[in-house]
Amino acid sequence: MINMADLKQFEKKMNTTLEVLTSDFGAVRAGRANAQVLDRISVEYYGTPTPLNQVGTISSPDARTLVIQPWDRTLLKPIEKAIQTSDLGINPQNDGVVIRLIFPQLTEERRKDLTKQVKKYGEDSKVAIRNVRRDAVDFVKKAQKKGEMTEDEEKKAEKDIQDLTDKYIKKVEEMCAKKEKELMEI
Repeated sequence: MINMADLKQFEKKMNTTLEVLTSDFGAVRAGRANAQVLDRISVEYYGTPTPLNQVGTISSPDARTLVIQPWDRTLLKPIEKAIQTSDLGINPQNDGVVIRLIFPQLTEERRKDLTKQVKKYGEDSKVAIRNVRRDAVDFVKKAQKKGEMTEDEEKKAEKDIQDLTDKYIKKVEEMCAKKEKELMEI
């Protein structure tokens, strides 16, 4: 007999997909200063690529500015270069002590591009959730073939898996709609 605890692993995978989507959305620059946009930027520190948030303090003195204060001033130039070569599209201002990132107001065209990016992230997440569903259904079918569950139990488990999938797909759609609304309001 297979139990629901075996199926919980698939729900955890779907939940992880939502966490990844949240992280991806955090990296989408929405006109407001958000330290998460720097999460994907690494700087060379003693020969090792190190995440930007591990080499200094990142603060947001106002809605449109991020200030990066490295713990080691020799990192100012490498941080500046890493930001310039990233896909952020913001020119850092280095005053010798801190680096300032000033986020400009988003243009209508840039908002539409970011909305497309949000939709792509949403689609990727839906595909990942459907892949988890496929794996879960395969797991259940193998268990039924081994005689660990009856056909009725298999059908119920498949329905439960589909219900779970529908729930997570709906969450992805809600998250996408919220992010798109946020982008268009700014």
